[in-house]
Amino acid sequence: MKELVGVEQWAQLRREHFVGGVSIKELARRTGLCRNTVRAAVRSDTPPKYSRAARPSKLDPFKDEIKRLLDEDASMPGVRVGELLEPHGWDGGKTILDDYLREIRPLFLAARTTQRTIYRPGEICQFDVWTPSREVPVGHGQMRQGYVVIACLGYSRAGAGALVFSKETEDLLAGIRRCLWQLGGLPDTLVWDRQAGVHGHDGRPTEEFAALCGQLKVGWHFCRPRDPQAKGVVERLQGYAETNFEPGRVFANEVDFQDQLDAWFAKVNARLHRTIRRVTPDPYVRFDSCDYSLDPDLVGRRVEVRVSDREVLAVALDTGELACRHARSFAKHRAITALDHARALKRRRDGDSGDEPPVVQTRSLAVYDQLIA
Repeated sequence: MKELVGVEQWAQLRREHFVGGVSIKELARRTGLCRNTVRAAVRSDTPPKYSRAARPSKLDPFKDEIKRLLDEDASMPGVRVGELLEPHGWDGGKTILDDYLREIRPLFLAARTTQRTIYRPGEICQFDVWTPSREVPVGHGQMRQGYVVIACLGYSRAGAGALVFSKETEDLLAGIRRCLWQLGGLPDTLVWDRQAGVHGHDGRPTEEFAALCGQLKVGWHFCRPRDPQAKGVVERLQGYAETNFEPGRVFANEVDFQDQLDAWFAKVNARLHRTIRRVTPDPYVRFDSCDYSLDPDLVGRRVEVRVSDREVLAVALDTGELACRHARSFAKHRAITALDHARALKRRRDGDSGDEPPVVQTRSLAVYDQLIA
């Protein structure tokens, strides 16, 4: 039976042999290992690792058909895939099929990437309209549906909110004014989605909104249609308000609602936001407080990351493709972006994905071993 040498024991043998000058015979006597095992460990430049031949899977005869189904509809549920495989003889369980689909489905999906953006202080303020789940008392025994204009600064993540009772232009502008007053300053640019009342047509503002921006001497920017991720800062703040401000509160009237909202924002703005530390859903991997860019074409795929004292390397597990190779940074809280990754992100952001479908190269395990060696 072949003797196995652990990584620590391998390092100890090489250290004692090459640094301490201990002979192979003496090392074999000390460790109880045979000389051939000690000799092989000393001569090896890489630590030993255990590997075994891959066992055949019950799914192997059906993999081509699964890929064909996903090629026709990449979002097809696993239950439906199993039903379509039954006429071909499939009688396996749901778990093994779902695990395989989870592994290969990203190869057939056009995964969305996000552009990493770092804001300067006072650069932008994002806005949105939140609809509380309960009506607000307005006096005389009446209740009325209210809306909250929410603002969030891009750099500090400081937020503010203003209660209004319609989405008409006049009320939205009043909400904007109050939010800016509450924040205590004017940003360079006000960012909105294409909210009726402030957005006119084809990315142009309404006359009233343009007049307000002109008086305040600020710019405006409207996000593209159906693109809520473009103003994710205020979207996250709005989600936090929905789950943390409204539950368990009782409001006497609209003034009480606004007073409680102001007090809540004063408390929320004092928090340390994790997003300032760049925890974002874009193609980066974090190690030791630094973020390293990954190949955007591999978004949604699993990668293995190996870190040494000199570099950070990541490889796609399914194909062996190189996901990144960066010089390691020991300075903290940095974002390291490869030039080709930045160009690919910009190309995807601009919608230039090309007419040809992506070609995924299948590499052998030998290539994978060379990359991570």
